[in-house]
Amino acid sequence: MNHVFNVQGMTCGHCERAVTQALQSVDAQAQVEIDRGANRVEVQSSASREALSAAIAEEGYQVA
Repeated sequence: MNHVFNVQGMTCGHCERAVTQALQSVDAQAQVEIDRGANRVEVQSSASREALSAAIAEEGYQVA
């Protein structure tokens, strides 16, 4: 399933890695694409939207 999130607060490559690792901790097979300039995170995953959103939030980023 494809999930798209608007994520505020990503400012650098470290932020992208942190979000990617958080998402892959929920689903190790998740395919993650991040467009930091657009605050867009696209995730191809079988995990629930709620679980993925919670993982991003736990890293300290705001999911709009």
